[in-house]
Amino acid sequence: MTTQTIPIGGMTCAACVGRVEKAIRAVAGVERAVVNLATEKASVSYDAEAVRLSAIKAAVEKAGYAVPDSAGADADALRKAKAVRTLWTKFAVAAAFSLPLLYIAMAPMITAFRLPFPAALRPMSFPFVYALTELLLALPVIAVGYRFYVVGYKALLARSPNMDSLIAVGTTAAVLYSLYNTAHIALGSFGAVDSLYFESAAVIITLILLGKSLEAVSKGRTGEAIKKLMGLQPKTALVVGKDGAEQEIPIDEVVPGDVISVKPGAKIPVDGTVLEGRTAIDESMLTGESMPVGKKAGDAVYAATLNATGAFRFRADKVGADTALAQIIRLVEDAQGSKAPIAKLADVVAGVFVPVVCAVALLAGAAWYVASLHNPALLPAGYLPLRFALTVFISVLVIACPCALGLATPTAIMVGTGKGAENGILIKGGEALETAHKITTVVFDKTGTLTEGKPRVTDIVLAEGAGALTEDGLLARAAGAEKGSEHPLGQALVREAETRGLELPAPDDFASLTGRGIEARFADGDMLVGNRKLMEERGVALGDCAAEAERLAGEGKTPMFAAEGGLLAGIIAVADVVKPSSRAAVETLRRMGIQVAMLTGDNARTAAAIARQAGIDRVLAEVLPQDKAAEVKKLQGEGRTVAMVGDGINDAPALAQADVGIAIGNGTDVAMESADIVLMRSDLLDVATAIDLSKKTIRNIKQNLFWAFGYNTVGIPVAAGVLHLFGGPLLNPIFAAAAMSLSSVSVVSNALRLKRFKPAALPAQSAG
Repeated sequence: MTTQTIPIGGMTCAACVGRVEKAIRAVAGVERAVVNLATEKASVSYDAEAVRLSAIKAAVEKAGYAVPDSAGADADALRKAKAVRTLWTKFAVAAAFSLPLLYIAMAPMITAFRLPFPAALRPMSFPFVYALTELLLALPVIAVGYRFYVVGYKALLARSPNMDSLIAVGTTAAVLYSLYNTAHIALGSFGAVDSLYFESAAVIITLILLGKSLEAVSKGRTGEAIKKLMGLQPKTALVVGKDGAEQEIPIDEVVPGDVISVKPGAKIPVDGTVLEGRTAIDESMLTGESMPVGKKAGDAVYAATLNATGAFRFRADKVGADTALAQIIRLVEDAQGSKAPIAKLADVVAGVFVPVVCAVALLAGAAWYVASLHNPALLPAGYLPLRFALTVFISVLVIACPCALGLATPTAIMVGTGKGAENGILIKGGEALETAHKITTVVFDKTGTLTEGKPRVTDIVLAEGAGALTEDGLLARAAGAEKGSEHPLGQALVREAETRGLELPAPDDFASLTGRGIEARFADGDMLVGNRKLMEERGVALGDCAAEAERLAGEGKTPMFAAEGGLLAGIIAVADVVKPSSRAAVETLRRMGIQVAMLTGDNARTAAAIARQAGIDRVLAEVLPQDKAAEVKKLQGEGRTVAMVGDGINDAPALAQADVGIAIGNGTDVAMESADIVLMRSDLLDVATAIDLSKKTIRNIKQNLFWAFGYNTVGIPVAAGVLHLFGGPLLNPIFAAAAMSLSSVSVVSNALRLKRFKPAALPAQSAG
């Protein structure tokens, strides 16, 4: 199954989203289609052997929407910038003609102010000239708004009306009625001059264009996180040729295997491995670590990080879409284009909303027409029954455009996920963003999550029968035995021995004993290094060291027994240090009312000691990796919404089982499939920040949906004349258009408030 992102042009509301999704899903071979109004893109999963992408694009175009060129992010940004400029130009033209038209239409009515008015255009003296002038001023406005008619009527004929359909039908009705009355004026029926609606049609189109222009500008600001990430990567690279000469080439031309030279102060263009030279690199954009990281031959370097000091050369390993930065950008783009479950409500409503509005407009207009014929007292001053009915009909159509409804959810998700990315929190989709706000329990893995993940030797205890053996002697022998092991505890012994400058004897033979330790054979005898279980299996008496091992375990340390010739030589204790941020993160989560638990394969005493240091009450110890998912499931069975925080590799089943899987990473492996959220900076305080951001984003979405639904719930009855029924005012279509445009802009503006979100240690300090 292939997944592609396709740009979609011409969408205006939630009904458009539904129509495009329906058109794409109708193509044989398409499994899934999700369209996002805010990003103007469709994510399509399809069988590449059954259907070509060109057929999917053709289906979109047949539905009445454009498929712009998608050649890269820069092209997409240029296209959107051009669209904004075009909208502003159209608005300027429309305003230039609609403002004088509005003045001509309204000035004669506002007699109290005695506004200046050309004598040759007085409606009572020269009605046909007056009507013809209004028509000539309205035509350019209708021309720049032609797209509403092309798309709107095409959607109407396809029995899938959208926002454009409402505007097209409403303004067409106003223009046709005005043309009908203009013809009557030409035939001598001068009273029809009071029933011209040219200014309503023109001003409605102008206000809609203004709203669309402001909306486009605001939507552009929601994607600033992506622009910032894209701006991090340099445009060129200094490639070293076979002759040793350096040549600057565009970043797109770099291929794996190229040797690249990097000068002090320059950004690294692609991911690779250092070949020669030493330097320090600022990797804060990936890891959040402010201190530059030393690099030498054999070390990895990543695109968009900053070379702080020395010059060096490296081999390009990953280029283009394979770099760590490209993966981050892709994750953020996918998240911004996804839908949260809460968005389904808006989609369902939008699917039936426009047809219902059309029906309400027709019924309201017809009802007022019939009622005013039978009871002329219902007519507003200066209105005839047909004009009255048409006013209601147009007002209902215009005020009910579901733009705000379609923008309510995607704009907030775009800003929320973008803000997360700015703070090193990669949220993979709208569903993860929404679920995170409901988390009641956070489960932390121990090693590498709560702790540094790099255990070190803390104690060396010699057994009573060790004779002349010294601490360094025991460490050297044990480290020599462990040198062939890749176990973290064994590597801790090797690192400590190397730090002390000890010479490590090489064993003649080595065997790893899974779950117990290792056995090594030296020229002068065999050595065992492992846990209590291994000692018991081989009949090694622990003596007084048994109590010493209990004491060390109680302090959160892991005791490793060393035995030679069947006799215990001593204990080497190893401990994994708790991260400085762990306790602060746990305290912050508890302040937020969230239960915190620790899940580990360590023995209960060691786990309890680590939990005490981190401030955790609930401990799930001695759990094998394959059983971690079952423990998470048990917590879910208690009715809890569980987040699992781990390293994304050993904890993959548990991360997948949890309601929200949160992977701790250094920012280079951000595509871990098992996690819903990736914390690039490996700072556990970001767990609380992610939950806090989720709460504020969902609150923002609910506010947007409330205002979008509330606006239509109140606006449609007012436009239908309910207030007039009780002696109140009748809504003018011009004011209906202004209110509709304002609703869309207000929803996007409210979503942009999330840009003020600031991560903090305590929820009370967060801005939102």
